[in-house]
Amino acid sequence: MMDLPTLLQILDSTIRLGTPLLLACLAGLFSERAGIFDIGLEGKMLAAAFLSAAVAFVTGSVWLGLVAGIVASLLMSAIHGLASITFRGNQLISGVAINFLASGLTVLLGQYWFALGGRTPSLEGAARFAPITLPFAEELRGVPVLGPVYRELISGHTALVYVALLAVPASWWLLYRTRFGLRLRAVGENPAAVDTAGVSVVGIRYAAVAICGLLTGLAGAYLACSLSAGFVKEMTAGRGYIALAALIFAKWRPWQALGATMLFGLLEAVANRYQSLNLWGLPLPVQFMQALPYILTVIILAGFVGKAIPPRAGGQPYVKER
Repeated sequence: MMDLPTLLQILDSTIRLGTPLLLACLAGLFSERAGIFDIGLEGKMLAAAFLSAAVAFVTGSVWLGLVAGIVASLLMSAIHGLASITFRGNQLISGVAINFLASGLTVLLGQYWFALGGRTPSLEGAARFAPITLPFAEELRGVPVLGPVYRELISGHTALVYVALLAVPASWWLLYRTRFGLRLRAVGENPAAVDTAGVSVVGIRYAAVAICGLLTGLAGAYLACSLSAGFVKEMTAGRGYIALAALIFAKWRPWQALGATMLFGLLEAVANRYQSLNLWGLPLPVQFMQALPYILTVIILAGFVGKAIPPRAGGQPYVKER
């Protein structure tokens, strides 16, 4: 049987590892709800991770690094928006191009600036996000069950973890309780009807792409300045694609996105904790454990969990009728 401290450690790792996936998944949710498919989540996160780590190291301020990461991601989003919305290009090809662009630029600039093979120097002190101890965490540590859960699982995370968790109800409220959210969802389903009502389809889609850039910027900065202590080559490791799979699993809904991304985070946490397992007497090699999140991604994308229906106007450039 698993004891409480071990369970709490696994769940704590689940939250930490699921946070960048959650932010990227919500980013894709806003973009795709507005009808803009975004395969480029991976590239945006990578660009944000690199620039946030580079600026945080040079300035010694993680907050300036965070701003720089968001700016990098917003620039990538602007490129994707320009190609997909203004020039009505193929959204999938634009997203793939952003991934290649970010992959090459981060290594090139990293080598040029720091000469460390494409990575940044290690971040220390004020250049990294520090964990936040919530009120009464120490006072409640002696309370059975509740104390350890509050102190070890709820308290002790960095600011961006709490931002990501708060972004879930905020996204739900924005999408389902505001006029902007209603218009954004309508643009993803029937842009012609929105245009007929006098609302700018282009404006709404650019706003959704900008929100996507903001959230992927947070995800990339979290990877480099919180989960890790600097940037390394290809450090996103497919998280953008996993976030897309989680988005499909969640059927483009915020609360389901939380559950889906934490499921992927749990698999990664278990793989990190148990390098090998015996399942009914059958030994599972370490390679299988490390591949678990990617195996689940393939299963979900293959449609194992049921048919998920994307927004009807997704992937289609809008041409205004004259």
